Amino acid sequence: MAHELTVAFRHRYADGVVVSAELRHPLDAGRVVVLFGPSGVGKTTVLRAIAGLLRPTGGRILFGDRIWTDTAAGVFVPPQQRGIGYVAQESALFPHLTVRDNVEFGLRALPGGDRRRRAAELVDLLGLSAFADRLPREVSGGQAQRVSLARAVAARPPVLLLDEPFGALDAATRRLIREELRGLLRREGTAALLVTHDRHDAMAAGDDIAVMIGGRIRQVGPVSEVFRHPADADVARAVGVETVIDAVVRDASGGLVRVAAGRAELAAVSVDDRPLGRGDRVLACIRAEDVTVEKQTAPQPPGSARNHLHGIITRIDREGAVDRLTLDCGVEIVAAITSRSREELGFEPGTAAVAAIKATAIHLLHKA
Repeated sequence: MAHELTVAFRHRYADGVVVSAELRHPLDAGRVVVLFGPSGVGKTTVLRAIAGLLRPTGGRILFGDRIWTDTAAGVFVPPQQRGIGYVAQESALFPHLTVRDNVEFGLRALPGGDRRRRAAELVDLLGLSAFADRLPREVSGGQAQRVSLARAVAARPPVLLLDEPFGALDAATRRLIREELRGLLRREGTAALLVTHDRHDAMAAGDDIAVMIGGRIRQVGPVSEVFRHPADADVARAVGVETVIDAVVRDASGGLVRVAAGRAELAAVSVDDRPLGRGDRVLACIRAEDVTVEKQTAPQPPGSARNHLHGIITRIDREGAVDRLTLDCGVEIVAAITSRSREELGFEPGTAAVAAIKATAIHLLHKA
């Protein structure tokens, strides 16, 4: 069952920081809406206000036809009456209760037999049966977070609020928990609102995304659409678009737009909803994963990439199995390739190379 969440509030902290959130979006059963953005932009403020853990300075919050907060009317429904599930970064389990008893705690309103059956079902579903009689200090961080998830969904809430739930986990465990969360939500028919600053978590766990920057929600849409077509330069940088460069339109015809950027020229087809004309100033956004780096040979090998920019590698940033290469091609371009590929190609700072980019991989934004 879908419920529409309406958020329109403003909250001012004592130090003068203001969070102003406006969001109207359906929370469909089994789906995840991600509230995404850098640390310190107000994501947790929004989540706490929805949960009823924070009373905003002014505004309204509605869930379906239920008014949870309306400061003008003096309405404020306390957390325990909103019927939501809530999971924070730290598991916050009761230290004196076993895994099983922690899960059962979320079912206090049920008769004993029903409570035990429901808890056993969730403990088994999340692979916790072997640890059911252990105390929280006797299980791993990943297991503790599974217990928190089980407790939060035990009473079958219509929506689950998750505040950076994977932040304290190692990479392998967070991948597994993300998969288990998606399966749990689909099985239980529960919608979720997930707060994270990690774009990998957002892409892997989310269906839709609301990008928050500077205390405001700036873009809302399907995860793939927002990551591929950010609404502005700030959103582009927030979702991990490494190359955002100033450019000027030279011509636009036949669905192809040619722009001048520094000493380089680029061909693109990805534009926003306004037509582009000669002389328009734009921003060219290119994800590092969409740039192929080739040895500087002539002629260029055949392929679908329309842009072949000759340049010099000026910097290499190593990130595990992936290396990010910065190239000076008359304009600075960032590319991502595997460490093995870089080594096999002999790429080092100072090496001449070619950045190959498909026209469809360049997203153009009108510059304000």
